Formats: sequence, C-alpha cells, structure tokens
Amino acid sequence: MPLPSHLLPALVLFLGHLAVNLPAAGSSGWAWVPNHCRSPGQAVCNFVCDCRDCSDEAQCGYHGASPTLGAPFACDFEQDPCGWQDISTSGYSWLRDRAGAALEGPGPHSDHTLGTDLGWYMAVGTHRGKEASTAALRSPTLREAASSCKLRLWYHAASGDVAELRVELIHGAETLTLWQSTGPWGPGWQELAVTTGRIRGDFRPPRPTVPWDTTTARTRSAWSPSSCATGKTTAGTCLMRTHSPVVRPEWGPRVRLGDWTPRWGPWHSSRRGYLGSLDGPSRVVVARAPLELGPYGFRKHCLVALIRPPPALGRHIATDFETGLGPWNRSEGWSWNHRAGGPERPSWPRRDHSRNSAQGSFLVSVAEPGTPAILSSPEFQASGTSNCSLVFYQYLRGSEAGCLQLFLQTLGPSTPRAPVLLRRRRGELGTAWVRDRVDIQSAHPFQILLAGQTGPGGVVGLDDLILSDHCRPVSEVSTLQPLPPGPRAPAPQPLPPSSRLQDSCKQGHLACGDLCVPPEQLCDFEEQCAGGEDEQACGTTDFESPEAGGWEDASVGRLQWRRVSAQESQGSSAAAAGHFLSLQRAWGQLGTEARVLTPLLGPSGPSCELHLAYYLQSQPREVSCNFERDTCSWYPGHLSDTHWRWVESRGPDHDHTTGQGHFVLLDPTDPLAWGHSAHLLSRPQVPAAPMECLSFWYHLHGPQIGTLRLAMRREGEETHLWSRSGTQGNRWHEAWATLSHQPGSHAQYQLLFEGLRDGYHGTMALDDVAVRPGPCWAPNYCSFEDSDCGFSPGGQGLWRRQANASGHAAWGPPTDHTTETAQGHYMVVDTSPDALPRGQTASLTSKEHRPLAQPACLTFWYHGSLRSPGTLRVYLEERGKHQVLSLSAHGGLAWRLGSVDVQAERAWRVVFEAVAAGVAHSYVALDDLLLQDGPCPQPGSCDFESGLCGWSHLAWPGLGGYSWDWGGGATPSRYPQPPVDHTLGTEAGHFAFFETGVLGPGGRAAWLRSEPLPATPASCLRFWYHMGFPEHFYKGELKVLLHSAQGQLAVWGAGGHRRHQWLEAQVEVASAKEFQIVFEATLGGQPALGPIALDDVEYLAGQHCQQPAPSPGNTAAPGSLPAVVGSALLLLMLLVLLGLGGRRWLQKRGSCPFQSNTEATAPGFDNILFNADGVTLPASVTSDP
Repeated sequence: MPLPSHLLPALVLFLGHLAVNLPAAGSSGWAWVPNHCRSPGQAVCNFVCDCRDCSDEAQCGYHGASPTLGAPFACDFEQDPCGWQDISTSGYSWLRDRAGAALEGPGPHSDHTLGTDLGWYMAVGTHRGKEASTAALRSPTLREAASSCKLRLWYHAASGDVAELRVELIHGAETLTLWQSTGPWGPGWQELAVTTGRIRGDFRPPRPTVPWDTTTARTRSAWSPSSCATGKTTAGTCLMRTHSPVVRPEWGPRVRLGDWTPRWGPWHSSRRGYLGSLDGPSRVVVARAPLELGPYGFRKHCLVALIRPPPALGRHIATDFETGLGPWNRSEGWSWNHRAGGPERPSWPRRDHSRNSAQGSFLVSVAEPGTPAILSSPEFQASGTSNCSLVFYQYLRGSEAGCLQLFLQTLGPSTPRAPVLLRRRRGELGTAWVRDRVDIQSAHPFQILLAGQTGPGGVVGLDDLILSDHCRPVSEVSTLQPLPPGPRAPAPQPLPPSSRLQDSCKQGHLACGDLCVPPEQLCDFEEQCAGGEDEQACGTTDFESPEAGGWEDASVGRLQWRRVSAQESQGSSAAAAGHFLSLQRAWGQLGTEARVLTPLLGPSGPSCELHLAYYLQSQPREVSCNFERDTCSWYPGHLSDTHWRWVESRGPDHDHTTGQGHFVLLDPTDPLAWGHSAHLLSRPQVPAAPMECLSFWYHLHGPQIGTLRLAMRREGEETHLWSRSGTQGNRWHEAWATLSHQPGSHAQYQLLFEGLRDGYHGTMALDDVAVRPGPCWAPNYCSFEDSDCGFSPGGQGLWRRQANASGHAAWGPPTDHTTETAQGHYMVVDTSPDALPRGQTASLTSKEHRPLAQPACLTFWYHGSLRSPGTLRVYLEERGKHQVLSLSAHGGLAWRLGSVDVQAERAWRVVFEAVAAGVAHSYVALDDLLLQDGPCPQPGSCDFESGLCGWSHLAWPGLGGYSWDWGGGATPSRYPQPPVDHTLGTEAGHFAFFETGVLGPGGRAAWLRSEPLPATPASCLRFWYHMGFPEHFYKGELKVLLHSAQGQLAVWGAGGHRRHQWLEAQVEVASAKEFQIVFEATLGGQPALGPIALDDVEYLAGQHCQQPAPSPGNTAAPGSLPAVVGSALLLLMLLVLLGLGGRRWLQKRGSCPFQSNTEATAPGFDNILFNADGVTLPASVTSDP
C-alpha cells in the first residue's frame, strides 16, 4: 500500500544531510557518486547538498544543511548575508549590522542568534527624507519547493517608526505577497512563519526576517538606525521529491539492500537481500537503510531500492475550480473566485492551492453562522468494501467562528436519512491551504456535503477536491449494481439541528428554557441554565459521549487527535471498554505537532486546575542521549508550569556535545513560570546489569540558580542519587551516579532530573546523558545530601550519614556545611570512649577514583566537637597506603577546610581515619569533598583558575538569596563580565564575579566568604578587582568585611563608576578571634547592569602590607606641576573659608553637633577610618587586651 506523501519531507531532509547526490527536477543526468561539487546550474539552491560540504547551497539565502540530522537550512548572518542582496532604489536600504555598532536608538540591543551585542543581523539603515521610501532585500533564485516548505524568521521593528513590513515571493512574472503587517509591533524579536506552497521551477523567496523573496519595508517617516531588523532565517521541508532517472543494467552489478521502507510512491517493498543484474529499465526510490558509500565514508543511513515501473493509476475525479465547479453543486453562499485578492478583506486568500498563484481560482464563502453555504457532490453508488476517498484543501482565516463541516448523506430505499457529520474544522488556520482526507464506506448510495460558515471578517475557502476511483457516480449504470426500488432525494438535505442556531435567540446565543445565554456566559464555570446546558461541552469529559466534552482536533500536520474506543485501540478484544482521545496519523501537510482544543473558557480564578489522565506508549528508547536529533527517551513532567525544553545552541546558551547543537534547558523566565520545580523523566527502563553507571553533563549558572537533583523511581519508591546547589560557573561539568538493581530483577525503573529554583536569575541545562554496565568511579564531588557516595566504613562501621533536622542527634554538628541548615547531611563518627576507646581508629574509605592525568587537589570540610575529638588522618591508597595529612581536630562551631595534593597514575582511594582521644561526647564529621585540577592553594588565597578554592558563595540568609559566580571571558554569558582575567590577562583566564543588576533597590547584597582563618595580630589581604558601570550616577559597591564571633567589621570599600580595568587593593587585617574574610557586592544607587569581579586574592598571614610603588601612569608630569599646586591651594582656601563661616554660624546657635562623646564604648568591632586602599584600624582592634 503506498504511503502518504506527507512523509516525504523527513526523508528528504535526511538525504540532504547525507549529501547524497539527487537530481534536480527535470535534469537529465544523475551521478551515483558525489561529483566533487561540479553541480549543474539546475542543482544549485534546490535544498539538496550535491557537494559533501554543501557548498552548492551556501549562498542561497541560507548556509546549507545543518550538521544535525533533519535540521532546516538556516542563515544567522553571523558570517555573511548568505546571498541576500539589497535592491533598494533609494538611499533607504538594508545592511548587515550589529547592536554593538549603534549604542543609541530604538534598534535591537542584541541579535537573536547570540543574544549579545556582538551578533549580526540585517537592518534598515538611516533615512532622513520626508517622503515614504521602500527598502527591499532579495534572496538568490531558488529551485523547486514542496507544498510543505516553510520559512521561519525573526524580526525586530521599533514601534512608531515602521509603517509596513511585507514579504513577497517572485515566481516567473508574478509577485505574490506572502505576509504583510502594519503593526502594532511587539517588544523585542518576534517570530514569523510563512508557507510558500508548492512552487514549480525557479523562484525568489524572502529572507530570514522578511520571508522567502523580495522583502520590503515601507515607512512614512524618518527612520532611526536599525529601527527595523531581521534575524535568523530557516527553511524547512522544502525539498521537492522527483522521480528518479532510469537506472540501466550497465551501471553496476549489484546493490545491497538493508532493512528499509520506501517513503513514497505507489510501489511495494522488496525482501531484504541482493538485487542481481538489471535486465531492463527500472526506477530507483530512495529508502532508509544502513549503507556505506565507498571511499567517501558517508555514515548513518542512505539509499537504495530498485523499483519496477509503477502500475497505472486508476481513474479519479479532480476539481481545481479553474474552469468551473466540475461535478459539484453549490448553494447560496459559495462564490467561485476567479482570482485571489477578491474583495478588500485582510483575511481573503492571496493565492489558490492548485497553481499557488494570485491568478488561480477557488471556492470561497463568507456565509454567517445559521445560514451555512452548502457544496454537494454528485450521487455516488454504494462503495461496498472499498473506500471512496475525498482529498480536499481548506482555508479558514479571520474568525474563530469559522467552520467547515463534511457530512455524509446516505440515500436509502425509502426516506433519506439525516446527514452524518464526518469531519469538522473550526477556528483560525492562518494563511495556508490545509490538506485533509476522508475515507467513506457505505452500503447505500450517498452524497458528500461540505458546509462552510464564518464570523465577521472571516473567510472559508475550498480548492482541489479529488475523489478516488472508488467514488463512482450513479450515472455509470453499466458498472453499477441495480438500486432497490423506491424514491430517492438527490437534493441536499437540511443539516442536523445541532448545526443550526435556534430561531428564538440571537445569533451566537444559546436557548435553554426561557433564557437566551449570550456567548460570553458560555463555559464561564457558572451555570445559567437550570439543566446546566451552558456549561456542557466545556472541556470536562470522560470521552464516553460522542461530543467529547467539546474537545476538537485543531491539527494541520501529520498527526491528529481522534476519539477512539478501547476495543478499537486494542484490536478485537471484547474485554476492552470505554473511549478516549488517541493520537492518530493524519493527512495534513503542515507542521508535526497535534493540537486538540476546548471551546473558549473563562474567565477563571488563580486556583483553576486541569486534571487529566494520560498514557504514553512508544518503542523502547535508550536513556543515553546527546539530544542532537530529539530528546530520546526523556520527556518533561507536567506537574508544574515550569518545564525543561529541548533547545538549540544560541548565544550564551550552548550545548556540550558540539557547542552548536541541542540540549535540554530549564529557564524559569522563558516563559515566566511560577512553579517551584520542573521534572525531566526517562521512559521506564529494564536493568541491563545489576549495577549501571549513569553519566551526564550539567550546567548551573546564575545568581539565583537553585538545586539540580537526580533520583530513581522504582516500584513506587524514589531514591535520591545526586544533587548540586548554587551556581557552578558558566561552564559544563561532568557528573555520574551508580544505579544499583537487585540481581536477576527485571523490575523497571525510571530516572528523574528535578530542577528546584530559588528565583528567576539563572538557568539549568543537561546534555550527553549516557548509561553503561558496571559501577561508576568515585565522584569528584560529594555533599552526602543524597547518598554516601560509595564510602564504606571499616571495622565496626562507626561512620554514618546523618542530618540533625530533629535537633536531637546524639552527636554531630547542628548544621551541615553544604546547606548550612539542620536538614543537610554529613558523615560523622562517634569518638566517645563508649563507642571508640582512646587510641583506636575508625576508617572511612572511598570508592575507586579514576587515574589522574595531572596533579589535583582534594578538599574537604571537617568539624570537631567542642571537647577534644581526637585526630583526623588522611591516607591515599594507590599501590600502597600512605598518610598525607594529620589534623588535630580542635572544637568549635565552624566547619574547617582541609586539603591534600594528589598525584595518581592508577586507580586510587582516599581513606579518612579518626583516632579517638578518649573524651566523652566527642565526634568528627566530614562534608563536601571536592576533587579539582591543579595544586591546592594557600588558605584564604585563590587565582580562580580551577574554581572558587575554599571561598564559599552560598547565599547568606537575609541578603536576598544571591550568589557570586565563577567564569571567564572566553565563554559567552548572559550576564556582563570582564573580557579578560588578571592572572593570565586573556579570555582563557577565570575570575569570581557578581552582576549587581539582579539586585533590586534596597541594598541587598551577595557575599563571598573565605574559610575560617586563625586569629592574627596583623596580616595582609591583597587582591585585584574590576568594576564597570555605564554612568557615574550608578553606584555599585565592593566591601571587605571581617566576620567573627565578635561581630562584623568593614575594613575596606570601593564604589561608584570605575574604569573597565583591573585595579589592585591591599588591606591590613587583624582579629583577636578566628574570623572569615567576606567580599560583599551591593548596589547603593539605581539598579544597573554592571559586574563586580575579583581575581588573584592572596592572604599573607602574619605579614604587613607593602605600599606599592607608584606606576608611571600615576606620576604627574613635570610640566603639569604648577597647575596641580595652584589648584590645590585654591581648593584649600575655599575649604578654610567654608570652615570659618560654618563655625561662626554654629556659635550663633550656641551648640556644636561635633562635640566629642566621652562615654565608654563596648568592646568588640568598631567603625574604622580608611582612605583609598590604605586602612587605619582603631586601637581597640590592634592593641593587646
């Protein structure tokens, strides 16, 4: 059985991606092997990559095929205009531009592709004339387009400046308007999608923001630079299938056939195997099969199947309305339109379907509801067991009340039966002609009735009605069986009452009893009728009623929603009962998604909820996925309005696989969502081994990013496997988790990624998920929040994972280090004499870590009880066991940082060993183990090349939940940041930074905290900082605080507008107690986009700061010395005069507000005096008690 032609586009794109050399329509020759880019002129710009590098499609208004299979042809204007040319006849013209070239004006501040001011787009230049002018942008000549060909583009128009945007298509001598608009224009970049329709031969389409052909923009006033622009353009499913040329026997001995399925044509597939020598002319149909094309090494799937000449098609009846109505009869309301455009209606078809031309003809109606226009077929003989099929193209636009219905009128031996509704289409379908097909089996003679009606401003159209050869008119008496005697009524019968409005109420009103309910009160969740008729068919349904609760399919593509019975779905099983909506194949040629809609509902309240039961069934798919072609077995959960989305790399959001491919993204602002969490789930999986390793790459970036969590569901239980909280820098990180299953168990499991947001500033992303048999290596990071990370306690098993949420734990710190809450988890061992006698040890051993390619640093946080907990020793096991660190854990309230340098050429383990001191109620705890490349830094110091070292960016309570981030200039970011770091002075370097633009007015801040540092009489903190704000009245502030048990002390600060460069600062610090250094970023003025960055932080314990020597740039030139001295003297005199005047005024008032206060001050931190980078501490801080 031939497959429908709507399956063609997917195959065509697949072949184009493989660069298989297919002929252009009408070409006489065909090469079996790619021809090294010597494509004939007819094969250029035909949506087929005849060259391996697709260079024959490079300057065709797009840049050739995407490396992703099935992706559309696209142009983002980043490299060049892709062949688009400005053909304006005045000074008002199109040019390739970017936002960074124009700092002012109403134009876009970033492009759509990259989302930054460095991206390129096409824009209209400046026009200063008073008369209206037109700027036109034209694509190269393209060849052949399928009816499903669609152009997508993004445009940006400044409100008030653009009079009109229009997209036109030039085909031969005809110029056809595909789309036009006079506004109003929305903010930012707007997406536009238009279909070109079937185009035979050469044509010129518009470009990515002004579709397929000559794109024009008109204005009635002066234009500002870049006030109208177009961004990325894509063209999909445009390749037109053609019959292959004849394959002759002398062209080759054998062709291997794999498992394949032909994609079009009325031919039947062959068995798998070899085809012998060809003994006569045959045709080739492209198929999907495993194949390698010799030395060129094309991979994945390709060609070929030998097909004999197709059988002759049966007779069919086609009506294109070019010369009349054919066998169809029309009632009042249908008009035969001889050319498009017709009356001055914006919704009127601009072209027909048959010729895709404004000169073509079609049938059109503007009949109002209640008086539908009827089109009736001739009377057909009973079809018996065969199908009488009707294919037709419909057009509905301009009114949501538009409706086209198809009825079957059977003609029995006596009284004609009431028409039966077979198909109904409502609402707005856009500017395209939409294909549909209905198959009819009838034991009696019948007619087909097409009824159209629409609302004000709407139009219903019909074109290309095609009846199959089994639709046999009654007039063909020689081939028809005799009809039973009795009267027949060939005239169309009145439509069912349900399709006509009742006479007692106005049009659009519902009659129930003595009431006429207006349309705005229908389906508003409040019953007006005594029987509730106004709230029936409003979405609430179990689908047992044929009305299906008012749900109607609105699909225009290859899939549709249809109400089916369970028995029909399950075959002939008598046990199945009930009905439901099911996804079925359809005959539409536009789009791929299927849509089903309720009637208009509402208004509704904020607690309105939709409850439904859904069932997903598909072929088993792997969890492993790089997301390049689709989402594999992964799909988003629907328990929240926040969703994971499958997206393409764009600007700062790039994938891990190629940097230009696809990944899944969670962005709570696109669209703005209120849900706290979002789920990404896998299909149920069967274990392949008792232990499996799941690896994946994740991206957590932003000042309010939240938590990413991995869990496994099995038999109703959910097990947490992994989690990470807070921003992890603008880069991809690898993580893995071991999936443990019962040996021999075949119980299915499901994986779940859950994103928990803390705000709206930040994104989460996933890519390159993979599952392999066997356990994973030990993880590079372990917070113990979800598991013990494979650590095994030795001996008596005294180490255990716990949290102190109840506050009644027998031992252990009150909070963990990861979350700094009582709900957080850590590993702890009881070193009391009852559990561990004095001098004995309790060990905790990790899983095997993979060998290291370079030296690394293992950091961990430890906590000891207030009373002496004993000693914590750290060992590394590679070829043997050797001690690398010993810590005499002293008590306190703070978690402390430990670090170990690691070099291992083989698999290795880390062992923590607690040695008891024999003190009651003592313990040792561990948390947050992290393995990073590079040597371990000194305490309080960091160059930020491998991360934040021991500095914590966890959001501090009461400051708004914002975090410092970590990144570098080489990776595009959605947040402003320095272009280079200070350590390396290049884009490859890294730094810590915070974007103050996310802060609101009110002075909330973000903290970057060091590890706890021991008390010091005098030490030096040296660092480099970078601040950049657009104007002087913006006031970003960076402060250095000392935080200890005594309180909080500000020891340094810098604010205001700064030059965009790295500046050095050094601060003398002193504290009598253990303390932490805190960098505080805040905003003291108006909110503004401006980064505050840190690099090369160095803490010199026990050393005084050395004043840096003045640089040449800070030394005054000799010639300027008199001017400097004169200015200083003038300023001094002015200050003296102001002081004397102020003193005289205060003496007259008899009081002085600056009189010193001799009261004793409380001990602890006090205010300080500082100027520039030199800091003077009060005596109370530096003096000994």
